[in-house]
Amino acid sequence: METFLGLDYNIWWFLVFGAVISGYAILDGFDLGAGSLHLFLTKEQSRRIALNAIGPVWDGNEVWLVIGGGALFAGFPVAYAAIFSAFYVPFMVFLVGLIWRGVAIEFRSKEPGVLWRKTWDIVYCAASIIISLSLGLMLGNVAYGISLNEHKEFSGNWLSFFNFFSIMVAITTLALFMMHGAIYLTMKTESRLYTKLYLLARQFIIFFVLSFVITTLYTLLYVPHLSDFFRDHPSSFIVPILMVLAIANIPRLLKKGKYQYAFIFSSATIALLLIMVALEVFPYLLYSRGNPQNSITVHNAAASPKTMKILLIIALIGTPLVGTYTSFVFWTFKGKVKLDETSY
Repeated sequence: METFLGLDYNIWWFLVFGAVISGYAILDGFDLGAGSLHLFLTKEQSRRIALNAIGPVWDGNEVWLVIGGGALFAGFPVAYAAIFSAFYVPFMVFLVGLIWRGVAIEFRSKEPGVLWRKTWDIVYCAASIIISLSLGLMLGNVAYGISLNEHKEFSGNWLSFFNFFSIMVAITTLALFMMHGAIYLTMKTESRLYTKLYLLARQFIIFFVLSFVITTLYTLLYVPHLSDFFRDHPSSFIVPILMVLAIANIPRLLKKGKYQYAFIFSSATIALLLIMVALEVFPYLLYSRGNPQNSITVHNAAASPKTMKILLIIALIGTPLVGTYTSFVFWTFKGKVKLDETSY
């Protein structure tokens, strides 16, 4: 099998896909978190500032989701077909949430009426929560495993997605995004609103830690296949250690007022959590619970070696370009939010 730097192209594309999904989770994660906590902000000016903090970047952050879907389709078409057919209902809920979130952001400022704006505030918050929970639920089921037949097709009932493990992953995802979003908003706000967001961030850190501990304990006790990799490779335990250190650093940095560093460590927490999931499920892209031989892996789901090689070249060129554009947008709109006549 042809390799690049000692790894075959299937593994490289798995890494590329993971990196893109991590980028989406970090970038759209704070958008979703800011939306999920929106109703905790009671004043009109506070809500406007929060919306304008994400206003220049939220739609651009969704580009990483499109890239992730394209990477899965191009590199692992069998997995793409199985995942999108199996998770049809959660994906539809997720997409409806994306639509209503965008509509709420754009429509809210079109009329000055109190009822009009409160209605769209509720829609915006509810849509952000639904999106976060849907993402967590799908991630939980990918890790936990679903029923697949010998043709690599989903053979279960979509109600089986609501198992305790996946529900806890969904709640943990929501808590993580709310913490991430609150920290981002502290970077963009000042005065009383900054103080309120600082307090909210500390509460969401507690929410996340409790959810994460419960999920981890349940995983160790009832989902043993997810801890096999760490038992077989003791050196890989450095990943959860780094993640715990990153989480522990967040409240310390917030207390010192170093919210930009707190945001970096919050982003690192998301990345390390996804690295842990990748290590736990590899080489599976979709684990067949009960019939592991029917599982979809990076090898039996991959496109041809030539296709993978071409895709990797395209990714090595295109992904840095998207990253550069994203960095430019954040640099352009850096600093505290100031409201003017063009604001939401």
